[in-house]
Amino acid sequence: MIMNKFAKEITKADLISFEEYSKNRKTLRKEIVNYKRNRRVSLGPYANFYFESYKTMKAQIQEMLYIEKGGDEQLKDELAAYNPLVPNGKELVATLMFEIDNPLIRTEFLNKIGGIENKIFFKVGNQKIQSIPENDVDRTSAEGKASSVQFVHFKFTDDQIASFKNLENEVLIGIDHNVYNHTVTLSSEVKKNLLEDFN
Repeated sequence: MIMNKFAKEITKADLISFEEYSKNRKTLRKEIVNYKRNRRVSLGPYANFYFESYKTMKAQIQEMLYIEKGGDEQLKDELAAYNPLVPNGKELVATLMFEIDNPLIRTEFLNKIGGIENKIFFKVGNQKIQSIPENDVDRTSAEGKASSVQFVHFKFTDDQIASFKNLENEVLIGIDHNVYNHTVTLSSEVKKNLLEDFN
């Protein structure tokens, strides 16, 4: 199957059969791991951004169907859950994970970073693009505890996309929460990979 890299939505027709996926799973998983390598950005000691795409979300749906074996009924839920994370051509979409092995340190940290999903940004030249949290569920509890997994969108204007595509321009991603304040410059490899999401 030829995949349309400009596709914005995954449908049942885009997926291979359970049997075909089972047979080729090892190879497919290896391919997606290699693809994701230049779509990951670490920020500070705990935060890791995994930038999503049609390809990553399609792979995620295939894997979930393989693991849970729920068939068409499950597929409806998976499409509803993951299609909103496919970039629409004028945005970048990331899964942000705070990865802390020690459960006590993790709980203490997450209790302090409520609202962090609204404090994430890209900076392209002198322009700042603020995060928009995915609105599926509240990612900060009423008590101020943040989830260890956040889904965020960054919506770009045409001018900001043009600036991003100029490889001479520095692109930063950062978090400016009072407890977690870090910024990092995107590598040229990551930047080139993310350019595919703008179309």
